[in-house]
Amino acid sequence: MPLLSFASQKSFSDLTEREILALAIQAEEEDSRIYREMADQLRPTYPASAEVFVRMAEEESGHRDRLLDLFKERFGDRIPLIRREDVRGFLRRKPMWMTPEWSIEAIRERVVSMEEEAQNFYRKAAARSSDPSIRKLLDDLADDEAGHENTAERLQSAISGEALTEEKEAARRSFVLQIVQPGLIGLMDGSVSTLAPVFAAAFATQNSWETFLVGMAASIGAGISMGFAEALSDDGTLSGRGKPIIRGLASGLMTAVGGVGHTLPYLIPDFRIATAIAIAVVLVELWAIAWIRARYMDTPFLRAAYQVVVGGLLVFATGILIGSA
Repeated sequence: MPLLSFASQKSFSDLTEREILALAIQAEEEDSRIYREMADQLRPTYPASAEVFVRMAEEESGHRDRLLDLFKERFGDRIPLIRREDVRGFLRRKPMWMTPEWSIEAIRERVVSMEEEAQNFYRKAAARSSDPSIRKLLDDLADDEAGHENTAERLQSAISGEALTEEKEAARRSFVLQIVQPGLIGLMDGSVSTLAPVFAAAFATQNSWETFLVGMAASIGAGISMGFAEALSDDGTLSGRGKPIIRGLASGLMTAVGGVGHTLPYLIPDFRIATAIAIAVVLVELWAIAWIRARYMDTPFLRAAYQVVVGGLLVFATGILIGSA
């Protein structure tokens, strides 16, 4: 699936000035709506902060209007629909409505990520533009987005009272974007996707060594596939997610680890003992994944546990049923 998505996207370097402006118009409209949703989330507890996001939403609408005026002046009234997901390098954003409750810290981090990406986009787009009026507008919008990022930083500091330095926050965001998120996705994929082949082989052959070989092949193969898919999905220039090779390594290694964890017990010659230990390892893996999702991915722990544990156990049961048939 990630490779198919990659193939359907267009590289940022291949966009024309007309397409860049169309993409910017769509992005500003989306960001304005996101800020209004954030304001709605914060208003019951932090009404003053909610007004900050309302003003940021209005500014994004103003950016959209300026982009629209310039687009119509230069290219006419027909604006192509180009979205972030159509262009390689943008960070995929989880819709606000998919998480009913956001903490003020999670919202702040979301804003900083959005504004960093927008600022990178406008700077790089301006550098590629040969039209003076387009280049000036894009540079001006990049400066405005930098101001939004500073507003988000000050907002969190004022509300939480935590004196976190900018360097520490930047390092943490970079760690989450470059290591935790791709690593977690890989760990989930490796742990869950290898359950069926490993336990199908185990119950079909009743042989520890043959099961071990199947598990290692499935784990390493999945790791290579996920590593390449993650590295090719986003070059990191716009999203701020860092070097593709680092994310690819994190995703690939954790995918392999996810499968190897419940494969290693089959180095034990006694099939029953090996299987009992492998099942225990599976339970630990699934709960660990649920905890990491709750810690770093803004997912309530019980919901994460339900999604990961129930899904993993269904795959596990499928492997046993097929292997026992």
